Order: sequence, then C-alpha cells, then structure tokens
Amino acid sequence: MPSGIGTNFSMRVLRVPAVLACLAISQLASAQTPSPLQEWQYSGGIILARLFQADLPTFRTIIGLASEAQPAYSGARAYRIEGGPVIDEYYRDVAFINTGDGIGYNFLRGDHYQVGVSVTYDLGRKMTQDYANLHGMGDISAAPVGKVFGSWVISRKLPLILRVDGRQFMGGAQGAVGDIAVYTPLPGSSQSFVMFAGPSVTLATRHYMQVLYGVTPQQSAASGHPVYEIAHDGNSAAGIGFSATKFIGQHWLLNLDCAYSEIRGKPSHSPILERADQRIAVLSVDYQL
Repeated sequence: MPSGIGTNFSMRVLRVPAVLACLAISQLASAQTPSPLQEWQYSGGIILARLFQADLPTFRTIIGLASEAQPAYSGARAYRIEGGPVIDEYYRDVAFINTGDGIGYNFLRGDHYQVGVSVTYDLGRKMTQDYANLHGMGDISAAPVGKVFGSWVISRKLPLILRVDGRQFMGGAQGAVGDIAVYTPLPGSSQSFVMFAGPSVTLATRHYMQVLYGVTPQQSAASGHPVYEIAHDGNSAAGIGFSATKFIGQHWLLNLDCAYSEIRGKPSHSPILERADQRIAVLSVDYQL
C-alpha cells in the first residue's frame, strides 16, 4: 500500500457508499478470450461499499455507452475499436447482471469478503479477425463461461483487496483459467474522482492454452505454422490494470479503464503469437438511475 493511505484517506475516498456502488467498471459485452483487461476491473470497488455501509440500497442501476480499443484476438498485432452498451444492475450485494461479469450471485457475504458465482459469455476467435495469420487454424466457437470468485479487503484503514477467480469454458476454448490479483484505491482519489490500480497473474490449464496458442498437425498442414504442443498447465499471463471514475453531478459518471498484459510461459513461444504484450483501453459515459 502506498504511503499516505490511512484512516483519513479511506474515509475521504469511501465516505459516500453510493459512489462505490457505481464502480462496477463499464465493459463491452464482446470480451475476447482472454481480454488484456484484469478480471478485478469488472467489479473494482464494489466490495468496499458493504464495508463502509452495512445497509446498501435495494437496487442500483447504471446504463451507458462504451468504446474500447484492444487486440483483435489474444496475441494479435492488429487492434480493433468497438462500441456497445453498458448495463449494470445490482440487488444489494446479493445478485447482479452486468456486461462485464454476466449474471451472478454472491452466496457468501460479509463486511470484508464476498464469494460468488456467475455465468458470462465468450465470443471465441474467428479466422477472419486476421486471415493472414489464422488461416488454417479454424475458429474457436463462442461459448458460455462459468465463474467462481472471491474478494477480501484487509480493513477499513487498509483498503487493499485480494481477488481470486476461476473460469470454466463450457465449449469454445474449453479448459479453465484462474486469476490472482491485488488492487487498491490510489492517492489523489476523492469523493468525486476515484482511482484503482493493481497487478494480476493468470494461470490456465494445458487444454485451454493448447486451443488458443497450440498448433496441431492438422492445423500445421493447413496453415503453414509449425506444430506446437503445450504439455503442462501453467502461467499464461501477467499484467496490471488502472481504473478511474469521475462523478459529474449526482447521476453521471465518466469511466476510463486501461490495462497492460503480457502473455507468458509456453504460450509466449507459440508460432501464431504476433506480440506478447497486449493493451486495452475502455472509455464509457454512464448514467446512474
């Protein structure tokens, strides 16, 4: 935790629980497999609302529009820019529907922790996203994704948050992915301007990494890429995320989310990988009902 973030800072930043309730970071529904965005950025700050106000509002609704720039697919050199809606609906700290985390339920809830499950959707990967590099590799189909996650904040005086999650792909990329992350409010935050940042490490099963980054003999014959086998589970990426929210009046929010992720381990040597460092920026304008 950077120096200067103590009790007074925490109370200044987190005095208005409704502010924290708005910090479900705005995401487009078209998240790729995997996105350079850190998993904690989908719900950064939400767990702090319960810590500073036991009686949360029954419903919290945010709608808006977002634009994002990110790699065309994981490991691509080319970038794409897309726009889409933002929908965040919360029932206390019990259930939610949003364009980042999907449809979820927190089955364990406390002042310092949340544990829950959700179902979201992955759009997979199509050869047409980069025909020159992916020709002969085949498409990775879209598929639902089941997620289990947990967050724990150390204390009111030290709002450092640990988040872990695991995602199982039910089709498409298949396999499983897990993340371990730590993030915290940054100095300079206030009631009208809140910033979060933190690192994350991603682990994945061999099957998942083989589908995304491996090359089978059949794919090699069709694409010209050399055969590439991933034999073990392991680290697939590491990165850092930054999120900032500016509150304009009582209802409007301006969100900026940036992340840097580096593909690591066996995937970083894949013949279909064009660049290991991946970046993303998401800008949204939202309205809290």
